[in-house]
Amino acid sequence: MKLSGIFVYPIKACAGIALERAELAERGLAFDRRYMLVDRSGTFVTAREVPRICLAMTAFDGDDIVVSAQGREALRLPRELATGTERRAYQVWGDSGHGLLHAAGSRWFSEFLGDEVSLLYMPDSERRRVSPKRARPGDIVSFADGYPLLVISEESLADLNSRLKTPFDMRRFRPNLVVSGCEPYAEDHFASLRIGAVTFRGVKRCARCSVTTVDPDSAERGREPLRTLARYRLEDGQVWFGMNLIHDGPGLLTLGDAAYLQ
Repeated sequence: MKLSGIFVYPIKACAGIALERAELAERGLAFDRRYMLVDRSGTFVTAREVPRICLAMTAFDGDDIVVSAQGREALRLPRELATGTERRAYQVWGDSGHGLLHAAGSRWFSEFLGDEVSLLYMPDSERRRVSPKRARPGDIVSFADGYPLLVISEESLADLNSRLKTPFDMRRFRPNLVVSGCEPYAEDHFASLRIGAVTFRGVKRCARCSVTTVDPDSAERGREPLRTLARYRLEDGQVWFGMNLIHDGPGLLTLGDAAYLQ
């Protein structure tokens, strides 16, 4: 197999960035989901509740993240937010903690979404643990739903698209890593994987939700691909597509890197 896609999502739930190479840091890919939007209660906000959020585009420009949306002046955020700003509580599923408030970003997104939200940054001091049921002591994660990385194979998407009237691209599924050169759904069995010089543990298949039904170009919600996936990927009341990974250490990933099962 080979690594055929690398994606980071600097702001949880906003559009991602395709990269040719990326560093693996302690929490996952560098700069992945270090920012997140929360509502008035501190609960995380995603396209599940607010589909429009996916229309906020992101790009790297030097040490900044540039956020853009049609008809709005671009927002610039530092890739790493300095300490000393106001701290706000957050909740992601069953996890809670504190992030650093970015005031200008909070105003930008509140206007864009038409509701009051706060943009928080996860500082290095915040140590959000991965579920101890499937992790090792010391494994931490950013604002991702639960695990540092998600991998999907091109072949799995091709098989799904062969069952759909209108094919989808990989953006619907928001992976960090894409591999090619295997059988469809081979990632279901990625217990131990090496890409380049980095090793990964496959810890849990990814249960898919309504985010996959939101068109990333229009923010319109439909019924696919969940309806079709449920016909052949439904198990234990969940629809599965992709594998969550935990990396064993830092490293550099580059498109074209060889990928092997350990």
